[in-house]
Amino acid sequence: MLYLAQVQKKEILGEPALQLLACQNSDDTWALLSEECFLTLPKDFAQNPINSATNVLNEGILVLANVDENSQVLHIQAATNWVLQLVEKYLTTGFTPDFLQQEAQKAEDWRQSLTLQSQELSRRLIEVEARREQIQNLEAKLQQEKQLLESSIAQLNPHSAPPTGT
Repeated sequence: MLYLAQVQKKEILGEPALQLLACQNSDDTWALLSEECFLTLPKDFAQNPINSATNVLNEGILVLANVDENSQVLHIQAATNWVLQLVEKYLTTGFTPDFLQQEAQKAEDWRQSLTLQSQELSRRLIEVEARREQIQNLEAKLQQEKQLLESSIAQLNPHSAPPTGT
């Protein structure tokens, strides 16, 4: 797993240690570590040429550290180029944290607005359906009253022809 770390010196022996600051998630996002976590490097770590870490183990330097599941540091490299790439990619184009927060707020406001509009449309649809049902009931009632009137007229006028439908 890849970590962003800061090189620290252990006070007693002066051995280098890494204070882990953030870790890379599987989806290329990063998470800040909420608790302080230190990894002590073996005494011979800086002398091992395969690690090429001699130039990055100065106290206070930010590094990228590849750490295995047993918390053993596999490789260290200076984080300078990585940080500069982040600055170039995100901070020189106006993608500041404030800008991203504002955009996230706009998206949330938009989502809430759409939710309210959807609720309003649902409410109106229910009202229209209720009115349609009322109209159908009134039509049925009027049809029954018309038939009742026609039968009453037919009973009062037994010799006249039934009225034609309109």
